[in-house]
Amino acid sequence: MIGIQKERIMGRNAVLEAMLAGRPIYKIYLKKGERHGAIFRIMELAREKGILLSEVEVDAFYKMAGFSGHQGVCAVVSPTQYVEVNDIINYAGDLKEDPFLLVLNELTDPQNLGSVIRTADCLGVHGIVIPKNRACGVTPAVVKVSAGAVEYMKIARVTNIASTLEHLKKRGLWVMGADGDGKNCFDVDLTGPVALVIGGEDRGLGRLVREKCDMLIRIPMKGHIGSFNAAVAASILGYEIMRQRLSKNAGGSR
Repeated sequence: MIGIQKERIMGRNAVLEAMLAGRPIYKIYLKKGERHGAIFRIMELAREKGILLSEVEVDAFYKMAGFSGHQGVCAVVSPTQYVEVNDIINYAGDLKEDPFLLVLNELTDPQNLGSVIRTADCLGVHGIVIPKNRACGVTPAVVKVSAGAVEYMKIARVTNIASTLEHLKKRGLWVMGADGDGKNCFDVDLTGPVALVIGGEDRGLGRLVREKCDMLIRIPMKGHIGSFNAAVAASILGYEIMRQRLSKNAGGSR
């Protein structure tokens, strides 16, 4: 008999948001003596939902958690559910909004991916596309950094980013690649259906992905450093897309 697949998430916000979002949770472990902040809310919700709580001695908890960002709480949950790219586009349609997607090409740092997911949720992004290979997936560290935003973000994993960009264009999206040689983002209309492509930490967009973009856009810069961190670039460009949309809709919001 095949057992139920499970994974672990750590961090107070990550566990709390998983509970609030209704993600199946099988058990919650607390570091012994952890009795402050959001821990009380987690304990209260666990009792309401009938989730088993267990206190673990400090040394055993550290060994179980596996990394330092646990904040004294660890939950055994159902695996991350990835979606299809069309699911994201259809979700935007259900909301009667122009699709707004982030496409991350070979982003390998969990800190960056977690930050992008958290920012994307704040900006009203309908979903994120990541590659299956040579990139970071949704790991416990990513969930922790996202502060639980991963529970609300639709994420698709695809085999080939370049082919996916072609598919997005066929579905009516305008593919914008973040690149230092592009047009000033403040001079480009970003209010329609948009897929914003952010390159990896080391090689940027990559030649093929770059060629698949309808347009390249850049963030105007001053100073001595020639590029932004990938997560920061996604935040700035994503905010400009949101700003233009809100301005076009005369201050309307989701």
